[in-house]
Amino acid sequence: MSKLRVSIIQTPLQWEDKTANLEMLGQKIAAIPEKTELIILPEMFSTGFSMNKEFLGETMDGPTIKWMKETAAKKSAILTGSFIAKENHDGRSSFFNRLVWMLPNGEFGYYDKRHLFAYGKEDQHYNPGQRRFIASVNGWKINLQICYDLRFPVWIRQSKETPQAGSEYDLLVFVANWPQARIHAWRTLLTARAIENQCYVIGVNRTGTDGYGLQYSGESMVLGPLGETIKILGNEPEIFSHTLQREHLEETRSKFPFWRDADGFFIQP
Repeated sequence: MSKLRVSIIQTPLQWEDKTANLEMLGQKIAAIPEKTELIILPEMFSTGFSMNKEFLGETMDGPTIKWMKETAAKKSAILTGSFIAKENHDGRSSFFNRLVWMLPNGEFGYYDKRHLFAYGKEDQHYNPGQRRFIASVNGWKINLQICYDLRFPVWIRQSKETPQAGSEYDLLVFVANWPQARIHAWRTLLTARAIENQCYVIGVNRTGTDGYGLQYSGESMVLGPLGETIKILGNEPEIFSHTLQREHLEETRSKFPFWRDADGFFIQP
């Protein structure tokens, strides 16, 4: 329970080509040589960051979820990343940028992206999420977020109103399609979220060019609870695995108990 082995996959994505992306990712996941407990994929890993929701959206029994179930079971690891989810109610369809937390036994939870990227018209195509999702594995609590959420620290902030104040979660994960043009903000905000929440932070970004001509330079990161850089990937495709150490996390929180001075707050749905 004192360690958590995590693998991140930084890769280009074929634009709106689910078959090609799932086949490529399946090969990359199978190629991870060591035993790992959690595998993290980029945002909209099966399509790229597309607004073509009517054509690409899937229900929760569609091919992407089936692929996630099969892949997690085969690798005996938790698999997470977001895709375009479709829900039908009263003859109408709603769409979500949905991150799925898939267990090896086929059970899953999910988080719908709260902050939709209006600059890219995401808010005109998708519905916002209304709740956070904090998963758990081996005694680790993991707060799952998507791309643009990174810019909104109140939504992410550790709550002071927990039984063990300051430890609402231990790891903060962001899956993203974060363009190269704003990569400085990516690096800076990931570091800030680690420092202010005294937790490990992992950001998984894509590489390559999408169907809108936007370029992505990767720079996926693993950060420690002091904001220290454990690993920053370059701009090429790469698979990186790392074992997170709970002892370091607890030592940091004990030695620098800044959470005691935090403000209490309530986020209205």
